Amino acid sequence: MFDGNLRSAVDKVLDPIGVVLWRLKITADALTILGILVAVAGAIVIGRGHLFAGFICLLLTGIPDALDGAVAKAAGTASVRGAFFDSVSDRVTDSLLFSGIAWHLATEEPGRIMMLPVALMATAMLVSYQRAKAESLGFDAKGGIMERAERFIALAVGLLFDDILIPVLWVMLVLTGITACQRFVKIWKQASKNTSPL
Repeated sequence: MFDGNLRSAVDKVLDPIGVVLWRLKITADALTILGILVAVAGAIVIGRGHLFAGFICLLLTGIPDALDGAVAKAAGTASVRGAFFDSVSDRVTDSLLFSGIAWHLATEEPGRIMMLPVALMATAMLVSYQRAKAESLGFDAKGGIMERAERFIALAVGLLFDDILIPVLWVMLVLTGITACQRFVKIWKQASKNTSPL
């Protein structure tokens, strides 16, 4: 949702920063790797119960993730390889953070509630897979009520106000599930138009 509606406005802010970082000899790949390393730290501190520190790490993870594309554009090195690396790093980052939350809940909460972030991670991966597969087939799969940017914001709220972390995760799971259904329907309609009778 945010990705489609705010992308051009965000790019106007990030592109000049990307030029500055490129002049400082900071590469897009270096930023992508930095984001993964910060996510590792975030997973560890969240898992150990330091949710505010996890909130800070989440914010710090988002900075290089937002800027690597702007640096690649400024350097003239934007490529399919870079897009692939960025997409894979996004999935790695998501997996690390959700795993940290599962670790935290397994330690602090009774029962099987630690499976909640696991289910959320699986549903988020389904949403990402739908887009990747659809685009490989030439279809448009963008959109939905809970894309990665929305998950990022919701997770930040849950970590910042830890008393509502579990309710936030439930809301994220429901909305991410709705997004998966929205994308399935969108892709199905496009694919049906391109289906030839036997």
